[in-house]
Amino acid sequence: MKLVSCSQQFDVSSFSEKFDVLVVGAGHAGCEAAAAAARMGLRTALFTLNLDLIAQMSCNPAIGGVAKGHLVREVDALGGIMGEVADSCGIQFRLLNTSRGPAVWSPRAQCDKALYRVKMREKLESIPNLFIKQAEVVDLTRDGDIINGVLLRDGRTIAATAVIVTTGTFLNGLIHCGEVQYTAGRSGEPASVLLGESLKKLGLRETRLKTGTPPRLDGRTIDWSRFEEQPGDTDPTPFSFRSAPADGEPTWTPPLRQISCHIATTTPETMRLIRENAHRSPMYTGQIEAIGPRYCPSIEDKIVRFPDKTQHQFFLEPEGLTTHEVYINGMSTSLPMEVQTAMVHSIRGLENAELLRPGYAIEYDAIDPTELDRTLRVKKFTGLYLAGQINGTSGYEEAACQGLMAGINAALFAKQETVSKKQELNSELLPTSYSLLPASFTLDRTEAYTGILIDDLISKGTDEPYRMFTSRAEFRLHLRIDNADTRLTPHGRALGLIDDEAWAAFEAKQSRLAAFTALLEATRITDTDLEALKGHGFSRAIQVPEQNGASAPEAPPFTRGDLFAQLLKRPHLTIEQILPALTTRIANTTALSPWTQALTAANYPQTLPVWVRNEMKTVETQIKFAGYLAQQQRSMQRLRDDESRTIPSTFDYAACSGLSREMVEKLTRVRPLTLGQASRISGVTPAAVSLIQCLLEIQLRGRTA
Repeated sequence: MKLVSCSQQFDVSSFSEKFDVLVVGAGHAGCEAAAAAARMGLRTALFTLNLDLIAQMSCNPAIGGVAKGHLVREVDALGGIMGEVADSCGIQFRLLNTSRGPAVWSPRAQCDKALYRVKMREKLESIPNLFIKQAEVVDLTRDGDIINGVLLRDGRTIAATAVIVTTGTFLNGLIHCGEVQYTAGRSGEPASVLLGESLKKLGLRETRLKTGTPPRLDGRTIDWSRFEEQPGDTDPTPFSFRSAPADGEPTWTPPLRQISCHIATTTPETMRLIRENAHRSPMYTGQIEAIGPRYCPSIEDKIVRFPDKTQHQFFLEPEGLTTHEVYINGMSTSLPMEVQTAMVHSIRGLENAELLRPGYAIEYDAIDPTELDRTLRVKKFTGLYLAGQINGTSGYEEAACQGLMAGINAALFAKQETVSKKQELNSELLPTSYSLLPASFTLDRTEAYTGILIDDLISKGTDEPYRMFTSRAEFRLHLRIDNADTRLTPHGRALGLIDDEAWAAFEAKQSRLAAFTALLEATRITDTDLEALKGHGFSRAIQVPEQNGASAPEAPPFTRGDLFAQLLKRPHLTIEQILPALTTRIANTTALSPWTQALTAANYPQTLPVWVRNEMKTVETQIKFAGYLAQQQRSMQRLRDDESRTIPSTFDYAACSGLSREMVEKLTRVRPLTLGQASRISGVTPAAVSLIQCLLEIQLRGRTA
């Protein structure tokens, strides 16, 4: 048998090493992919151009944010590592959107950029079966449509049952700064040109995308007194469900010193400089041909697209505790260096700021994600998976969740291949766990934001860098950060990614939630409770917050005999308000003893530990929004019904009378697996889906007649 690359042939004997799973690229997708595969028991290799830049934060030194925090929580709940690493090197933690409903609460952490790399490498190097290698991958080897290894620039060939490509912005990367342009994967790092050209020869549909980054400043040259301070939360919420308070402590304490960020705005002079020099931006000279992220535009793009705005806000974010480097969040730009300098100096407080690094834009190659199936495998090839920015996404968190899913599925595929080969040879018995694993692992839109992201990519594709928003979720009240473990940790346990200690902590939390729910649903208010609530400034009549400047009428009073669960169904009543009447009952409930210990240590009611409040809020949400959640469950079931109606891979859309040529082309290109997926393809109407369903039913009756 000959192994073929795009340019050479290799004998099987020419392979230097053999791995079950091989990951190309050690960014946020690659780290999660490699960690997952290795922890599932597969011999795994992670190849990177530079061992010292594993998990480099190329842009903003922060993890999480709106919707992105949901993804990190899901990665952690499944057994991923991003959340744990972020918690270990976070220098500011904030829980966003707490003034709104729990469906859109999102954690965010400013991280020590250099320490994040160190901690991620430490985590990876502690995992058995994982081997980290510094080398450049320039080609894939294959036997027909089976990808079975890679070719390195030094001439070695490495065999692998499954290959995951997570190259970020490195594929044919081209940096732009004003009129200057040069090839690079990131500033100061070489682009992956040879691998980019090799992937083109596989015949996959490609696209060209663009992203950018702002200039960095020397914090010693900033007049911090001129800016509004933005501190973090005093009692922070960690990303990882495994980040728990130390023994005897009421709250989780970040291991690093916490810092503040600062808020600033542009001035009229800033706006004038950008308007007068916008024609020098590569975006407007025609130098950049790729499409950039709509929801993270450059500062010059903001001013051109929103000419009526008189100022724009941005944030000064320190990049670590051992550096003076400061990131200007909101000022991504590719203007010439002298314009960037003048632009920065036009802002009050930055008149004397020194620029350490210029902002720039970068163009790079990506693969059309409709080339992938739901496991992130390339449909045209066996054993090839893609994850991260190569699939058209933007952001560390979007990359991490893809990497985790690709790593899981590559590991499952490699295990199935091992089973097949052992059975063919009638060799020794395999571990029982191999036979219990599924052939693949996927999440749908009803289970996770991760499932929504992958479904959007493989069904609709993307013509701009894709980022996650809570608005993309049809069932966001069900997909909250607080219940990510309830939704996904059992999956992670079944896959071997959740260890015994983490599983025991998960089960203990579920017991607490069940015990508190039972307590609220069985306990009625007594006269003693009414007095206790009154003593905390809480009257029987509840004043509803003002609406449109007018005081709303009081809500109906509650009385002795009302269930506490009934009280929580009232929109403006919270668990914090009725907690004083519940503390004694909580203390008498064995499953809730960790809460009692934390409340005592925090001198409640002086302080309510955030982790206790968050668990209570989970129960409050389930009770308060029970009707809406039941309605969503019915909608979710209808979606699952659509997903259960499969479409054969050989289905001829051209034979379906009534479909437009455009729809036939799109359906043929994407090849949806189900009617549900077909309905989400851009341009495919509900009527078209009904036609496909009718033809499928006719064909089924014909086969069974």
